[in-house]
Amino acid sequence: MPPNPHKNYELLLREHGCSRRVIEHCLAVTACAQEISKDCPFIDHSLVNAGAMLHDIGRGNSHSIGHAQAGADLCRTLGFPESVARIVECHTGAGLTADECSLLRLLPRQCIPETAEERLIAHADNLVAGRRIVTIHDTLASAIHLNKKVRRRMYRLALDVEILCHR
Repeated sequence: MPPNPHKNYELLLREHGCSRRVIEHCLAVTACAQEISKDCPFIDHSLVNAGAMLHDIGRGNSHSIGHAQAGADLCRTLGFPESVARIVECHTGAGLTADECSLLRLLPRQCIPETAEERLIAHADNLVAGRRIVTIHDTLASAIHLNKKVRRRMYRLALDVEILCHR
Protein backbone atom coordinates (compact mmCIF):
# COMPACT_ATOMS: atom_id res chain seq x y z
CA MET A 1 0.00 0.00 0.00
CA PRO A 2 1.45 3.43 -0.92
CA PRO A 3 2.17 5.87 1.91
CA ASN A 4 -0.59 8.32 2.82
CA PRO A 5 0.45 11.73 1.40
CA HIS A 6 -1.73 13.49 3.99
CA LYS A 7 -0.23 11.75 7.05
CA ASN A 8 2.25 14.54 7.92
CA TYR A 9 -0.49 17.15 7.66
CA GLU A 10 -2.78 15.01 9.81
CA LEU A 11 -0.06 14.77 12.47
CA LEU A 12 0.50 18.51 12.34
CA LEU A 13 -3.22 19.19 12.72
CA ARG A 14 -3.38 16.80 15.68
CA GLU A 15 -0.26 18.34 17.28
CA HIS A 16 -1.94 21.75 17.13
CA GLY A 17 -5.12 20.65 18.85
CA CYS A 18 -7.44 19.77 15.96
CA SER A 19 -10.04 17.12 16.70
CA ARG A 20 -10.58 13.99 14.61
CA ARG A 21 -13.69 15.66 13.21
CA VAL A 22 -11.71 18.70 12.00
CA ILE A 23 -9.06 16.43 10.47
CA GLU A 24 -11.71 14.40 8.64
CA HIS A 25 -13.21 17.66 7.34
CA CYS A 26 -9.78 18.78 6.09
CA LEU A 27 -9.34 15.43 4.31
CA ALA A 28 -12.77 15.82 2.68
CA VAL A 29 -12.03 19.41 1.57
CA THR A 30 -8.70 18.22 0.13
CA ALA A 31 -10.41 15.44 -1.84
CA CYS A 32 -13.04 17.89 -3.09
CA ALA A 33 -10.42 20.46 -4.15
CA GLN A 34 -8.37 17.78 -5.89
CA GLU A 35 -11.43 16.55 -7.77
CA ILE A 36 -12.42 20.05 -8.90
CA SER A 37 -8.88 20.90 -10.02
CA LYS A 38 -7.83 17.56 -11.53
CA ASP A 39 -8.03 18.88 -15.11
CA CYS A 40 -6.59 22.32 -14.37
CA PRO A 41 -2.96 22.24 -15.55
CA PHE A 42 -2.24 25.77 -14.27
CA ILE A 43 -3.18 24.95 -10.66
CA ASP A 44 -0.31 24.21 -8.25
CA HIS A 45 -1.60 20.86 -6.99
CA SER A 46 0.96 20.57 -4.18
CA LEU A 47 -0.16 24.00 -2.92
CA VAL A 48 -3.80 22.90 -3.16
CA ASN A 49 -2.97 19.79 -1.12
CA ALA A 50 -1.11 21.74 1.59
CA GLY A 51 -3.63 24.57 1.77
CA ALA A 52 -6.67 22.32 1.84
CA MET A 53 -5.20 20.04 4.49
CA LEU A 54 -4.20 22.99 6.69
CA HIS A 55 -7.11 25.37 6.02
CA ASP A 56 -8.67 24.68 9.44
CA ILE A 57 -5.48 24.32 11.51
CA GLY A 58 -6.64 27.35 13.52
CA ARG A 59 -9.60 25.33 14.82
CA GLY A 60 -7.21 23.69 17.26
CA ASN A 61 -7.16 27.09 18.96
CA SER A 62 -10.62 28.51 18.21
CA HIS A 63 -13.86 27.56 16.50
CA SER A 64 -14.78 31.20 15.97
CA ILE A 65 -14.47 33.06 12.67
CA GLY A 66 -11.02 34.07 13.95
CA HIS A 67 -9.73 30.54 13.36
CA ALA A 68 -8.65 31.52 9.83
CA GLN A 69 -6.38 34.37 10.93
CA ALA A 70 -5.09 32.30 13.86
CA GLY A 71 -4.36 29.39 11.54
CA ALA A 72 -2.60 31.62 9.01
CA ASP A 73 -0.42 33.10 11.75
CA LEU A 74 0.40 29.60 12.97
CA CYS A 75 1.37 28.53 9.43
CA ARG A 76 3.67 31.55 9.18
CA THR A 77 5.23 30.71 12.55
CA LEU A 78 5.75 27.10 11.43
CA GLY A 79 7.59 28.32 8.33
CA PHE A 80 5.04 27.49 5.65
CA PRO A 81 5.18 29.63 2.51
CA GLU A 82 3.03 32.74 2.46
CA SER A 83 0.94 31.10 -0.30
CA VAL A 84 -0.20 28.43 2.19
CA ALA A 85 -0.83 30.98 4.96
CA ARG A 86 -2.96 33.07 2.59
CA ILE A 87 -5.09 30.05 1.66
CA VAL A 88 -5.71 29.44 5.36
CA GLU A 89 -6.44 33.12 5.98
CA CYS A 90 -8.86 33.52 3.05
CA HIS A 91 -10.83 30.27 3.14
CA THR A 92 -13.92 31.29 5.13
CA GLY A 93 -17.01 31.63 2.94
CA ALA A 94 -15.71 33.71 0.07
CA GLY A 95 -13.28 35.60 2.27
CA LEU A 96 -13.60 38.77 4.31
CA THR A 97 -12.71 42.34 3.49
CA ALA A 98 -10.53 44.25 5.94
CA ASP A 99 -13.63 46.22 7.00
CA GLU A 100 -15.59 43.01 7.61
CA CYS A 101 -12.67 41.69 9.67
CA SER A 102 -12.71 44.84 11.79
CA LEU A 103 -16.46 44.58 12.36
CA LEU A 104 -15.90 40.98 13.53
CA ARG A 105 -13.18 42.18 15.94
CA LEU A 106 -10.43 40.54 13.89
CA LEU A 107 -7.25 42.15 12.64
CA PRO A 108 -8.19 44.40 9.70
CA ARG A 109 -6.57 42.23 7.03
CA GLN A 110 -7.80 41.85 3.48
CA CYS A 111 -8.81 38.17 3.47
CA ILE A 112 -10.52 37.86 0.09
CA PRO A 113 -9.19 34.88 -1.91
CA GLU A 114 -7.38 36.11 -5.01
CA THR A 115 -5.20 33.37 -6.46
CA ALA A 116 -6.71 30.37 -8.23
CA GLU A 117 -5.61 28.10 -5.36
CA GLU A 118 -7.07 30.41 -2.68
CA ARG A 119 -10.36 30.61 -4.55
CA LEU A 120 -10.46 26.87 -5.21
CA ILE A 121 -10.01 25.93 -1.55
CA ALA A 122 -12.52 28.51 -0.29
CA HIS A 123 -15.02 27.04 -2.76
CA ALA A 124 -14.18 23.42 -1.85
CA ASP A 125 -14.64 24.29 1.84
CA ASN A 126 -18.08 25.69 0.98
CA LEU A 127 -18.96 22.36 -0.64
CA VAL A 128 -18.07 20.21 2.38
CA ALA A 129 -20.28 20.11 5.48
CA GLY A 130 -18.37 18.04 7.99
CA ARG A 131 -17.23 15.19 5.74
CA ARG A 132 -20.24 15.32 3.44
CA ILE A 133 -20.25 16.92 -0.02
CA VAL A 134 -23.10 19.41 -0.47
CA THR A 135 -24.14 21.78 -3.24
CA ILE A 136 -23.44 25.49 -3.22
CA HIS A 137 -27.21 25.96 -2.93
CA ASP A 138 -27.23 23.88 0.28
CA THR A 139 -24.41 26.01 1.65
CA LEU A 140 -26.15 29.26 0.77
CA ALA A 141 -29.40 28.04 2.33
CA SER A 142 -27.59 27.24 5.57
CA ALA A 143 -25.87 30.66 5.43
CA ILE A 144 -29.13 32.60 5.34
CA HIS A 145 -28.02 34.42 8.51
CA LEU A 146 -25.22 36.10 6.52
CA ASN A 147 -25.95 39.30 4.70
CA LYS A 148 -26.94 39.21 1.06
CA LYS A 149 -23.65 40.73 -0.14
CA VAL A 150 -21.63 37.93 1.50
CA ARG A 151 -23.91 35.19 0.13
CA ARG A 152 -23.70 36.74 -3.34
CA ARG A 153 -19.88 36.75 -3.05
CA MET A 154 -19.97 33.04 -2.15
CA TYR A 155 -22.14 32.25 -5.16
CA ARG A 156 -19.93 34.27 -7.51
CA LEU A 157 -16.89 32.43 -6.14
CA ALA A 158 -18.58 29.11 -6.96
CA LEU A 159 -19.32 30.22 -10.51
CA ASP A 160 -15.81 31.59 -10.99
CA VAL A 161 -14.15 28.38 -9.81
CA GLU A 162 -16.39 26.24 -11.97
CA ILE A 163 -15.51 28.36 -15.02
CA LEU A 164 -11.82 28.41 -14.07
CA CYS A 165 -11.53 24.64 -13.74
CA HIS A 166 -13.88 23.49 -16.49
CA ARG A 167 -12.79 25.46 -19.55
